[in-house]
Amino acid sequence: MGIDARVSKKAGAVALLAAAGVSLTSIPAAANGATARQPAAARAGVQAPTDPGTARLPSGLSALSWMVADADTGNVLAAKSPHRRLAPASTLKTLFAVTVLPKFSAGTVRRVSSADLDGIGAGSSVVGVRQGRRYTVGDLWRGVFLRSGNDAVHVLASMNGGWRTTADEMQETARKLGARDTTVKSPDGYDAPGQVSSAHDLTVFARAGLANEDFARYCSTSRATFPGAGGATRIENTNRLLVGSHGMARYPGIIGVKNGYTTKAGNTLIAAARRNGRTLLVTVLNPQSKEYNAVYKEAGALLDWGFRTAGTAQPVGTLHAVRATDEDGGPLRPVAADVTPAPRGGSPWRGPLVLAAGGAGLAAFGLGAVLARRRQTRDGGVRRGGTA
Repeated sequence: MGIDARVSKKAGAVALLAAAGVSLTSIPAAANGATARQPAAARAGVQAPTDPGTARLPSGLSALSWMVADADTGNVLAAKSPHRRLAPASTLKTLFAVTVLPKFSAGTVRRVSSADLDGIGAGSSVVGVRQGRRYTVGDLWRGVFLRSGNDAVHVLASMNGGWRTTADEMQETARKLGARDTTVKSPDGYDAPGQVSSAHDLTVFARAGLANEDFARYCSTSRATFPGAGGATRIENTNRLLVGSHGMARYPGIIGVKNGYTTKAGNTLIAAARRNGRTLLVTVLNPQSKEYNAVYKEAGALLDWGFRTAGTAQPVGTLHAVRATDEDGGPLRPVAADVTPAPRGGSPWRGPLVLAAGGAGLAAFGLGAVLARRRQTRDGGVRRGGTA
């Protein structure tokens, strides 16, 4: 497998999220299922609360598909075509991280070979990994999350047994998480024939990821250093809602997660934010308005709507928990195989879950209420071409 060192992690109960004074509390480890049963025509369109007095959805939403979900309760607050299968671009790196990140400790060192970098797609976003240089696994994950580096993904996939093996493991992880709309062909999210995901599935991946302290830390990092030929160089996250750049202000309470772009996928984004004790996830796929920063503006508008609406209106559906048979990595068994309406008046879950799946290399951690502050960061941008 070409692995210099490999360290397995066991599930833990408390995790630190360094997100400008933002912390997540008791996010369940994973999700399975989607929104409530509705006629096919309704499922293909917009699903939103109809309670009297509920805030109207934002105007001008042009994305082909989107979802707003409460990360703590699993309630789906609103969605448009949540199971429409679309190219995900680099938001698929969330599934890559959920699958591979728990396998190697951050301090593990890898000397990059030419084989590690084989097959990087033309025009890919890269962080600057060089053959013959040594990188820690932590360096590589910062390259994945901040710069969407397909070169870093290739090295980590090589450590994991290869490109095809990693794609197969990601597919198995998606299956165990109940994400049935996803087909993995290229683990970095680069456009490949047949590769698709959905707003539902990407929300599931982000939610499972945020239950892992390392994922939560990396996806919320705005600025870091990366080894370069002349010494450490500064890299900034390409998520404009996180860093505040290119005409976008940093979103209040932003946690982060992942943005992406390819020619086929257009702009894609999974954004998580926490305000007033509530954590929301918004996934937006391929806005059609052609407006500058459309994916960020639409995600921000949906987050604003969600924070106004959450807890006051009947959800349109719920995400279901997936439990492991034992904490050390037995087979996963979904609580429910299909979707059901969300109950009124509370969460369907009673506390955090722990998820582990040795076969897919998946281990997620329950999140606690540890609070951390992080300094403000300078602007960062999005790299276009391939995935970003």
